[in-house]
Amino acid sequence: MTTDSYLGVRDGKVTSYVGPEATEAFRAISIGSALKFYAKTGMKVNRAYTPTRMLQVASSMTGKTYKRGQYAQAGDDLINWANAIKASLPVVEG
Repeated sequence: MTTDSYLGVRDGKVTSYVGPEATEAFRAISIGSALKFYAKTGMKVNRAYTPTRMLQVASSMTGKTYKRGQYAQAGDDLINWANAIKASLPVVEG
């Protein structure tokens, strides 16, 4: 981890993700949420987030292999991975 990354917090809530590790955490949360949404509803959150591509991204971030249909599991794993990164980042009030 570099010292360039941090979470900006206001009123106890994260308002900004600054630096490479923080933005990767935000990306993981976004894709993880999209995977969970797709698993629940069968709808894509946007045209670029195809189910196959989201699983590929989840695999590249977590190091696990996911098969078609494991959308909810991949989403949970991504969000847990992102939360671990967030826990290791410094917090800046502002």
